[in-house]
Amino acid sequence: MTTRCLLHACLVLLLSTKISFRLCTMLHVQQNKMNKESLELLQKMSGNFPSQCINEKAAFKPTQNAVELSVSQKENAKVAIQEILQEIFNIFSKNFTQSAWDGTSIVRFQRGLYQQIQRLEACLRTQMEKELTNPESEDLQHITQRVKKYFQEIDAFLKENQYSLCAWQIVHVEILRCFVLIDKLTSRLSN
Repeated sequence: MTTRCLLHACLVLLLSTKISFRLCTMLHVQQNKMNKESLELLQKMSGNFPSQCINEKAAFKPTQNAVELSVSQKENAKVAIQEILQEIFNIFSKNFTQSAWDGTSIVRFQRGLYQQIQRLEACLRTQMEKELTNPESEDLQHITQRVKKYFQEIDAFLKENQYSLCAWQIVHVEILRCFVLIDKLTSRLSN
């Protein structure tokens, strides 16, 4: 009885590892598709940039620029993408009462982000098990810290502006820029 249960557990573990490995090898294809869908939803959510917000756009000047984030290795690119998506998810879990954005698109956008984050976390777990990625390496910590600081500034900007329509529109532009970076990082995953 014990041998049979142990054999069953080993078989399940083997199959889940194989499935996880396949998902990770095709990650760049899935990520490209999800990036495109996320960008389409972002555009659908907010429409055109309101003219009354143009003067406020200059008010947001982050000290960290996510688009300038340099990532040298494929594994680091995965960590950077995962961290950026997690922070975007956190931002889009904030107060939307004044944004007047399409609620259905926001929910779909959040759901897509969550799925992307889960896939990346599964791949990173697999890599860590194979010891390809050390979560405490200096490069990974530096990447994570820069991304977190950038998004803390976005969060502070939203709070300072009381989650106003213009604040959300400016953040929307920043998030679009983040997806440009995610696209660049995703292209490294296919190499």
